Parts: sequence; structure tokens; C-alpha cells
Amino acid sequence: MAAIESLPALPERKNSYPDEKFDEKNGSVDETESIRGDVYDDLRIIDMGEDGKERPIETDIDVATRLISLEDDPTLQAFTFRMWFLGIGLSCFGAVLGQIFYFRPQTVFVSQLFIQIIAYILGRVLEEIIPGPGNPRPGLKMSDNKFWRFMNPGPFNIKEHVAITIFASTAADSALAINIFAADDLYYNIQPNVGVGIFTLIGSQLMGYGLGGVMRSFLVYPTYIVFPNLLPTVQLFDALHRGKKIMLQKKRVKFFWAVFVGIFVWEWFPEYIAPTLTGISIFCLANQNSAWFTRIFGGAAGNEGLGAFALCLDWNYVGSGGGSLGALFTPISTQLSLYSGTAICMIAFCACYATNTWNGQNFPFLSQALFYENGTRYKQLNILDENFKLDPARLAIEGLPWFASSQVLSKIGSNLAIGATIMHVLVWYGKDIIDVIKKFRAGENYDPHLTKMKVYREVPMWWYIAMFFASFAMAMATIYTGGSGLPWWALIVGLIISTVFLPFVITVYAITGFSPNIQSLVQMLGAALIPGSPQANMYFTLYGYNTLDQARGLIRDLKMGQYTKLPPRVTFTVQSLGAVIGGLLNYVIMKIIISSRREILLDVQGSNVWSGQQVQSFNSNAISWGALGDRLYAPGGRYAIVPFSILVGLAVPLPFWLLHRYYPKLGANKVVTPILCWTLGYLSVGINSSVFTTFCLAVFSQYYLRRYRPGWFRKYNFLLSAALDGGTQVMVFVFTFAVGGGSGRVVDMPHWALFPEGNPDYCKRLT
Repeated sequence: MAAIESLPALPERKNSYPDEKFDEKNGSVDETESIRGDVYDDLRIIDMGEDGKERPIETDIDVATRLISLEDDPTLQAFTFRMWFLGIGLSCFGAVLGQIFYFRPQTVFVSQLFIQIIAYILGRVLEEIIPGPGNPRPGLKMSDNKFWRFMNPGPFNIKEHVAITIFASTAADSALAINIFAADDLYYNIQPNVGVGIFTLIGSQLMGYGLGGVMRSFLVYPTYIVFPNLLPTVQLFDALHRGKKIMLQKKRVKFFWAVFVGIFVWEWFPEYIAPTLTGISIFCLANQNSAWFTRIFGGAAGNEGLGAFALCLDWNYVGSGGGSLGALFTPISTQLSLYSGTAICMIAFCACYATNTWNGQNFPFLSQALFYENGTRYKQLNILDENFKLDPARLAIEGLPWFASSQVLSKIGSNLAIGATIMHVLVWYGKDIIDVIKKFRAGENYDPHLTKMKVYREVPMWWYIAMFFASFAMAMATIYTGGSGLPWWALIVGLIISTVFLPFVITVYAITGFSPNIQSLVQMLGAALIPGSPQANMYFTLYGYNTLDQARGLIRDLKMGQYTKLPPRVTFTVQSLGAVIGGLLNYVIMKIIISSRREILLDVQGSNVWSGQQVQSFNSNAISWGALGDRLYAPGGRYAIVPFSILVGLAVPLPFWLLHRYYPKLGANKVVTPILCWTLGYLSVGINSSVFTTFCLAVFSQYYLRRYRPGWFRKYNFLLSAALDGGTQVMVFVFTFAVGGGSGRVVDMPHWALFPEGNPDYCKRLT
């Protein structure tokens, strides 16, 4: 398999490189014979094809040996004062920023690249100001002992830098438990006990870490486990810390900082001064009074429209893709599958609305809320009793709620993707995954980076098992003391679901860059197991889905540790502490934002700065599944097609697999079916004006540059992605606290031609 460009099966281990010495026993490349240099060199033998020119990056071995450095210095310290000081400080910073982003109109995450850049700048500052063997001070007596080596052992090194980045980026992910606490506050007027809330956060965050650690042998170590979204981060580590005497490396560092500064300055225009640049729609400028033009071509405001053919000049939406599907690093096969599905999404949304499917014309074109049939907001508390469980008598008065038709299609797409993920992994990767597990048990090293990691002590398996059971005990205690309504056996069932689905989700995510989402399946099963209780459904989702999501984060970071040669025990420590610190600060910031922006968070569209779309969606799902699942989604129910879509999804990969088997030249192996299914609802929320621009950029980077400019692609493409993401996220942080309301004060930009009242792209305002 070409693990980056096409995805039919795992790669065959064969000698495909000029002068390459491949160790068949250990499955690793002999560096001295084949690489002859490192990734910062201009051109090495390993990079050359038979014609003497540089060949494209195509296989997983290409990624492991041609994009990522194999260099390591085991003597470098990771646990230093600088690491602890910056790790804790940036964890607090990242947790605050991540929770602010949670309440933005578009789903945006704190970029790991942003944290990486800030950590490097501050690390270099501490290198200069803290005394130690690496920075002797005249007149200051200090011996070369453990204390001073702890304070400042020398130049700020890559192991400190990686540890800080994992520490802070772990904390920066908003904990799913926050969804429950925010929904309780906004929609149920429940104020959870602080102690119960804290232990719920810790238990739900760390349980997945224990699960992921147990499975690391076949979900982290193999070469085919690539994680494309890690490549910009890892290449930036190499650029900043390795090969500094090589002229090309100096050019790469200058290139990075020039792009970083340029995008930081530019982003003030689309984000604040001229929001029209977020979505320039020629169609809306030509017709500013058409509702259908808004639905199809609008998209510069939250929940506005589908953004067809809009030009977006805001990297916050074009490049990062919400932090998961970046235009410059996600494989072309993944992105082509995504945008093919997006075209189907646009057609399906418009068709359902035009034909009034599910009474769609009674509701907003895009919305995550629940409605009465006449289009007014549904009063969910009116159907619940004093224990927040369904009251059938009250339901008979209020009637069943309705979703916008686009939201129904989004749910269908999510469930199609779940079924497709299972079958896709089984038919394309099942046999190879079993072979990898057998090799690991036989003691074979099948990855050049894993071979380098053998000098470090591994985390004992019992550490991960102990973490899992300690978290399980906290979860078991808090579901009863917190009044969740979730019985003990349902907690266990939720954890079993996460365990079963984790290998499927990781395999697709690691190879394609797309992470399948099983949240809707968990909510559906929760509705079947504990009917009539939205509260119990939210907690079942927390332990059935968040456990898998946390395991996914741990596995991704363990892979980054393997790429950068960070000792496994260091990775384990900083991940665990980051999750705890992040969860606690998430809770504090969530309370502050809800108290100051309550009305905006409850509004359907929100503002261009604040939005409750994520809480609204989570709460609507809890009501529709938890309280009304046996009425809305049962056979014969209004939305019965939603759960049935999982079974349909199982069949989607089979035609492509059969086509490739009998007609391999058609390229059916490049279709990533889980993405094709998932994108049926891709445009159901947020700012959509970036889709067309991102597609064009993806084709330019992942097809043209990768294939026809392989040298520039190898040296600069992922570094460019890192610089653009980093500069943008620094700007968003400064903007949020300077004028965006993060400090409690909003400074509005006066309206002018590129900042009109209403929708920024001049489309007709519909809500």
C-alpha cells in the first residue's frame, strides 16, 4: 500500500530504494547504507529514483525515512526545570484557550503547532536567563551537579520541547464532560457539585489513556501507523533542533519564521478588520436578496449556507480544517473522498429542503436545535419530570420535536460512516493487522524509529492497567453521587464499546488522517439500554465515546514520541498531568463564559465571535436519543432511517473493494469510504465558505507538489503548514483577549464595505 497516497492494503516490505539495505528480520532500514545523511540534506541516495531525480513520497517507509529524522541523542534530559515550568504554564494557557474555542461559531481547536512554537520561543528565553552548566554566570558559584543540570543543562533540547508540547496540547483539548456540565447549566438549570464535577472530569479523561496504552503494540509501533497530521509538527521539531549546521536547514528555519509573521499580520483582516474576506461569494454579490443564493453560496457566517464556490482568505478555516483535515498534510485520497462526499452533501441538503422532506422548510436551513412543527424552538423541559426523565403525559401535550433536514442528513452520514469504518478496515487491513500483531509478539522490530526507541525504558503494562481501574473507580463513584441516572452495568457496556471500536477508528485515522466518529452509535445504544433519560444518555456517551477519543489522543502522542525519540515514561507522565490540568481549567472557564454570554449561547445563530452550537447539538442529541429514542428512531418512527444507516454503511466499502479486486487500474482502492459517508452531513454546521478554496489548495499541495515538485514538497510543504497554522493561532489568541471578549471586554470593529451589517459575504440574512 502507498500509505500516504493510496490505501488498498498495508505496504509490502521490499527493497524499493536505490542502494537500500532492508533488514528483513527486523523490518528496518539500515541507515548507514541507504540514507547516507539526514532529512535536512539537499538530496540523498534514498531520495533518488532510477532516473537520478528525486522521486515522490509514496509509501509508509518513505515517510519514516525521508520525511522524519532518525537522529537521536539519548543523553539529552527531558525532565528539567524548563520543561516543568513551561509544561504546566502552557497547559493552563492551552486549556483556557481551548475552552474559549469551544464556544466559537466554527469548531476550531488549539493547534499543536501553535503550542510548539510558543514553547520553543519561551524555552530559548529560559535557556538564556536561567543559570546552569549550559549558561554559567560570572560571580555565581555553581557546580555541575544534579540541581544545576536540572535548572539549565544546556541548550533547549528537542526532548524538553516535545514533552512540553504534548503536556500543553493534551490540556488544550476541551473535555467532553464539559458538554454535559454546559448543557446542564444552559438547558436544565442544574449546577453540578464541584467535587463530583472534578472527579468526573479526571476519571473520564484518564480512562481512555489506560485503554490506549494497553493496545499500543499494534496501534502505535508499526510503520504503517503514520498519522499524517503529525508530519508538520515532527518536521518543525527537526527544523528547530537538528542539522543546524547544514545550510538547507537554516533556510528552512528562515522560511518558517517569514511565513509565520506574514500570516499573523494577514489574519487580522479576515478575522477582525474585513470579515468579508472569510467568504467572498460572487453569486451573493450579484444577488443579495435571494434566500436560495444564501443557502447554496453563502457560508461566511455560522449556520448561513453551504459556501459553494466561495473564495476564503482566512487560514483559520482554509488550512487547519478544524485541526484534523489540514489541506497541506492530509493525503490526496482522503481529501478527494471528502470533497466528493461534500458535493453529494450539497445536493442532498438542497434536495431535502426543496422537497420539504421531514418538514424541512419549517425550520432553518442549517441548525442543531430542536423545534416544534411550526418552527419555534422546542421547550425540552416541558416534557421532563422533576428527575429530568421523560413524562409521557407532558409529551402528549407538547408533541415530538423536529430537526432541520440538514441535521437529519448529518446524523445519517455519521451512522453510515460507522458501518463503513468497520467494513473498510476488515476488507482492506484485517489480514495485515493480524500479521503485525504476530510480528510484535515474536519480538520483531518492524519500524526504524521503534528500533531507535529500544534504548529507553518502556512504560510497564501494569501502569496503564492501574490507570484504567483507578479511573473506572472514580467513574463508578461519580455516576451515583452526581445523580447521572446511569446504572453501573451501563458504564461497563460503554467501556466495552470503546474497546471494540478503538482499533477500527485508529487504523483509519492513522492512515488517512480522518478520524471516524462513533458518538451517534453510542448515543443510540444508550437510548436502547436506558430509555427515557437524557441525563443518563449524556453520561453513557461520555464513557462510551470519550474513552475512545482520549485513547486516540494518547496513541497519536505516543507515535509523536516515537518519531521524535521521547522516552515513553516521559510521554506517559506529561500526558496524564496535562489531561488533569486541562480538565480542571476547562471547568472554570466554561462557568465564566456561560455566566457572561448566556443569551448568545442559547441563540440559534449566535454571533461571529460566540456560539453555543456545540452545546446545542450535544443537548439536542441527548433529548432526541435519551428521552425520545424509542419514539423518534424506532422502526416506523419519524427518523427511523438514522439507526438503520449503520447497517447500510457496512455495505458501502464492498463495491469499491470488489471493483479493485477485478479492475485494479480503476483506482477504486483510493476511495476512503468512511469519509465519503461522513461528509453527507459535512456542511451541517459552522462556517462553510472555505470548502472550495481548501479543495484547490489540497490538489495543489498533495497532487502537484508531491508528484511534480517532490524536493520542495519534502523540504518545505509540511513546514509551510506548521508556519501558517502557528501564526494564525497566535493571532486568534491575541485577538480573543485583546478585542474579542476573552478578557471580558469586546471592542467591535466599525462596519464598512468589507464588514457589512448582517452576513459578511452580503448574502441575504435568513435567521
